[in-house]
Amino acid sequence: GCCGSGGMFVQSEKFIKEHGGRIGDISIFGQESNPTTLRLAKMNLAIRGIDAKIELGDTFLDDRHKDLKADFILANPPFNVSDWSGDQLRTDSRWQFGVPPTGNANYAWLQHFIHKLSPSGTAGIVLANGSMNSNTGGEGEIRKRMIETDLIDCMVALPAQLFYNTMIPACLWFLARNKANGKLRQRTGEILFIDARKLGTMINRRNKELSDADIALIAGTYHNWRKKSRPGFEGLGDYRDVAGFCRAATVEEVQNNNYVLMPGRYVGTEEEADDGVPFAQKMNALTATLAEQFVRSQELEQRIRVNLKGLGYEF
Repeated sequence: GCCGSGGMFVQSEKFIKEHGGRIGDISIFGQESNPTTLRLAKMNLAIRGIDAKIELGDTFLDDRHKDLKADFILANPPFNVSDWSGDQLRTDSRWQFGVPPTGNANYAWLQHFIHKLSPSGTAGIVLANGSMNSNTGGEGEIRKRMIETDLIDCMVALPAQLFYNTMIPACLWFLARNKANGKLRQRTGEILFIDARKLGTMINRRNKELSDADIALIAGTYHNWRKKSRPGFEGLGDYRDVAGFCRAATVEEVQNNNYVLMPGRYVGTEEEADDGVPFAQKMNALTATLAEQFVRSQELEQRIRVNLKGLGYEF
């Protein structure tokens, strides 16, 4: 669902090629509700020779891949959507952990993706920060059941201002159906928390960007934790907790923290009291926006003056 113009599919192809795999070894499925965006996605994939089955339709009301069980899911659904037709879907079979509130689709997206996972599938989902500790409309109960079912693999708090189209701080949810890791240690009953809010560099007055090194640090931490061996198999993964950055916490600890999934609670960094955007960055962004609005206002004023003059009125 919500595959947009297919950017994550393209990134997946690059990832596979960089790691010596073949793009033909994977099957890609997606769904998009906007017809124009769907055409962009198909073109985006076609010019790269990527074969994908992308369907048109509302993911919640008209699931076009009903029987699909995916090994990997990547998604960046719209944040905090209130008009997701939730009132028509009160008895949907996808709500395994609880019925999501009609006023916010975050927990509908999470449960839709869980529903689509194969028995050993994993998912990476970008969501608004509020999803990590919200208790509105029964969301806290849904999150509690997801945690106690041991579906949460890793939570990453991202820096603010990473996205061009929203100032809402975001996080990454990594879900895993089966947290057993072959011959290696099972990571059942444990969740990795990564606080990456201090990473990234401002590339202009409004936006921040994660460098390749930042991304490698986050990804490497997660992969090393996943490889961490059980007693007797030491040396196969070099994960370690780093104060202020990462920590592997038990589900019991999360229960004792009222099922809050914000990494700062576990890695030893303070939680932001407000929306997570540092004051200086927020003021920079607001003043940049205001400056743009002033320019537009002046342009509009000039246009009105010219139009009025053309009608014989001048002031």
